Amino acid sequence: MVAVAAGFCIDRFELTLVDAPSGQALSPYYHPTAEATRREYQHWQRARHDAKSGPGCLLPVPAPPEWSLAAPHFEPMAVCARDAIPNGYLSGEAAARACARGGKRLCTAEEWVVACRGEKRRKFPYGELYEEGRCNVFRATHPARLLHGNASAGHLDPRLNQVQEEDGTPLLRPTGTTPSCKSEWGDDAVYDMVGNLDEWVSDLEGTFVGGFYSRSTREGCDARVEVHSYDYYDYSLGARCCRLP
Repeated sequence: MVAVAAGFCIDRFELTLVDAPSGQALSPYYHPTAEATRREYQHWQRARHDAKSGPGCLLPVPAPPEWSLAAPHFEPMAVCARDAIPNGYLSGEAAARACARGGKRLCTAEEWVVACRGEKRRKFPYGELYEEGRCNVFRATHPARLLHGNASAGHLDPRLNQVQEEDGTPLLRPTGTTPSCKSEWGDDAVYDMVGNLDEWVSDLEGTFVGGFYSRSTREGCDARVEVHSYDYYDYSLGARCCRLP
């Protein structure tokens, strides 16, 4: 974790999930319950099979780990790792429980913004003005539009965060692989607080921040969405955890 001058610590990277009892990784492409994983995997396999043409037919459905398809129950726990695919498909409730199992908690909205601005208190992790490409946000390609012909459709499709641009560049990047998007604290830094995935904060009314890779925002650390309930989830939603020193 990274120590922030305001007196708390925050995960260096967006969270990934493991099953607490077994330590085995959970798929980043499904909501982290056994029931939802099995249901969505089967549903989207059928949908792909039934598709007549187009990318919705061609892109394979990512298979969850075999053990997770047989498990009756998961106990998702948040971990923090570099160069990992961060877990999307998180509700605020699921993210809060995962942080708690790891001995942490969801950040408050105020903590999150402070950490994102860095010790120089800038609007963006890298400066005061928006610079295209510095963070993984406002990408030209929208995965739901590509797979389903509509940016508002198919938001539980486990293939969405595997979509690539025409040049083979992935839309969702592994954690810590955008070094131009880091919020600096002393000799350390927090990565991808703007872009990659939207991130839940600890507001029971439902708030996520930062913007995901295809969100059309130039608000940087001030980007905020408050229109979904705390139990909502889709492909674009992840989180990171905080705790006191």
